[in-house]
Amino acid sequence: MSQAPINQSLPRRGDPRKYAQQGVELVGFLALESLPRLQGAVTGDSASFDVLLSFRIDEDGKKVLEGTVNGEVNMICQRCLDTVLVPLSCNLRLGIVWSEDQARALPRDLDPWIVGEGAADFYEIVEEELLLSLPAVAYHDYACVPSEHFSSGAAEVEASSKPKQNPFQVLEQLKGTPKK
Repeated sequence: MSQAPINQSLPRRGDPRKYAQQGVELVGFLALESLPRLQGAVTGDSASFDVLLSFRIDEDGKKVLEGTVNGEVNMICQRCLDTVLVPLSCNLRLGIVWSEDQARALPRDLDPWIVGEGAADFYEIVEEELLLSLPAVAYHDYACVPSEHFSSGAAEVEASSKPKQNPFQVLEQLKGTPKK
């Protein structure tokens, strides 16, 4: 089993089938600037992620990629519109397959990773998993906007000062008038 030091960048390409046969484990970091789709979904460009990818053959003879990705990104808080640091952590468990038919034959606990012949791009699969782990809405854990900003209070004053009008009052008056 080979392992890269954590202070090295994760290799971009490799043959996942060969790595699974050899039981290769890749450890390294991945900078946000090398993940353009994720970079477009977050703010700032100084984030990096610790990545562990373990290739192996499972007990059913299937080639499997398991791993973890951890890091933090800046996003826009949807309450105060300031930046908020969002931790991202995802676990990968993928079955390495060549076709859609093989993907359908995988057990339910494995997501398919359809790869072609030769080297595959590890950055793409890590980026995909990070995009899936992004929160739908980012906000601070604390009350970043005072609660009085959520209501004006004017609606309550208007409602209490005006008597309620019956929308059917006009119909009631028409009903009371004799028909000609």
